[in-house]
Amino acid sequence: MPASETRKTVAVILLIPAVVAFALWAFAWPAARTAPRDLPVGLAGPATATAPMEQRLTAHEGAFAVHRYDTAAAAREAIEDRTVYGAIVAGPQGPELLTASAASPVVAGMLREAVAGQLPPGTPLKVTDVVAAPAADPRGAVLSAGLLPLALAGAASGIVTTLLGLRGGRAVAALAGAATLAGLAGTALAHSWLGALTGSWWAEAGVLALTVLAIGSTIAGLAALLGKPGIGVGAVLMILLGNPYSGVSGAPELLPSPVGTLGQWLVPGAAGTALRSVSSFDGAGAGSALLVLAAWAVAGLTAVLIGARRAKAQPAASAPGAAPLEVASA
Repeated sequence: MPASETRKTVAVILLIPAVVAFALWAFAWPAARTAPRDLPVGLAGPATATAPMEQRLTAHEGAFAVHRYDTAAAAREAIEDRTVYGAIVAGPQGPELLTASAASPVVAGMLREAVAGQLPPGTPLKVTDVVAAPAADPRGAVLSAGLLPLALAGAASGIVTTLLGLRGGRAVAALAGAATLAGLAGTALAHSWLGALTGSWWAEAGVLALTVLAIGSTIAGLAALLGKPGIGVGAVLMILLGNPYSGVSGAPELLPSPVGTLGQWLVPGAAGTALRSVSSFDGAGAGSALLVLAAWAVAGLTAVLIGARRAKAQPAASAPGAAPLEVASA
């Protein structure tokens, strides 16, 4: 067997297990370390009434970031604005827990268990779901499961565009067109058919389309600049790291540090946050996530155009008999 063939065989034998181990680590490690970390929760009511509960919450060092509100109405507004995931309201008839299962069913259940466990035995706990998850998807399963296919669709658009040899404006048009149709198709399925999304139809379609465009343009852009290795780099960022670090199945604040923060700077995490905001919170809290998606899309498309110009300039510069450039004198 030639030496080159031997090296290729050894590379395959070593590379595949390494990729599998990396993928298992990327997906399993955050899931195995799930716990609240600076999870934003509110306390509403007189300081004398909320002090015992605040002491119990802060006793779990680093678990909760407590926001104080004077009234229950202010706490509700904070939940609707996605400032906090829930709030404990002190009242004459006992505490009331305000949650938002639309923001995270996992966090809503976690807060219910945490607050109920800290109350004296026999103390009733009233729970009000301020922003409830869609009735057709109460556990957020569709949103969580749909993120990976969305990432794969974006990756496919970038890879196919690259393999077909599309460059410059044609590549941009192909990526934008595929993303638009993917956004429309995804919204038709998740909103119109499954009922898992309940906000503005066109806003949801826009978020889905921007997500696919951001992923596709990033992979195509990296491939235009780096060649075939760029496809692998893009796939690692958007699929092997972006999906498990997104926090969409729970919340970014439940992931180990700095994974939760990093995930929100990657496309899948920003997409999950933006989609939840436009679907259930009238867009509240979507601003930074949309900026992240737009930044990835613009950077990727810019890289596609730069790569096309570079590829066009190289043959001209290396053409035989090409006359050297002359600099005109004044």
